[in-house]
Amino acid sequence: MTDFRRGSLGASGRICLLLALLLHAPAAARAEWQAVERVKTYTVTGRTGPELYASIGERGPQVGGLGRAIAHTSFELTWRRKYEERDGACVLASALPKLIITYTLPKPAGPLPADTETHWQAFITGVKKHELVHGDFIKEMVSGIEAATVGLTVTGDPECRKIKSEMTKRLGELSRRQRQKSREFDKAELSDGGNIHQLILNLVNGG
Repeated sequence: MTDFRRGSLGASGRICLLLALLLHAPAAARAEWQAVERVKTYTVTGRTGPELYASIGERGPQVGGLGRAIAHTSFELTWRRKYEERDGACVLASALPKLIITYTLPKPAGPLPADTETHWQAFITGVKKHELVHGDFIKEMVSGIEAATVGLTVTGDPECRKIKSEMTKRLGELSRRQRQKSREFDKAELSDGGNIHQLILNLVNGG
């Protein structure tokens, strides 16, 4: 998520995971899956770098209480899970995620002067690359959840109620780790001389 304030990046997209556990699962029990990745744009106006950046500040996506952002990565995650009762215990036999990642990026309203276009392309390419890293973090998180949950067994749970409660309790730590990783990445990218900081300066100052 690229935070507009001070040309900085905000925290990662909201973590809305349905289950998480820190237990190993047999690799053979895991299903193959692939994230759906989409790009959504919002329109910015201007014919110079400073004008385009000012328009981003006016029209960029709102991100919680952080204000406007240059770009933002969000996702939707649901699971198709199969629980099995085995000798009075509940086992999570399989868990297939459906993950949709959406990258929201700025797009000029029309053609730009040649010089501005050159600087804009360098800027937007770098911003998109940054957001794709957030997308990779999300995919890594989902793979970690799959590995940590498939095969989980809770004894004395023939109706598979305790297992769901147990998985929910473990969610907090996994989510915290994801947010921390994204925050550290954003901080490095937006520090003085960092990648996104330099992209902003180059756009506004014409290289």
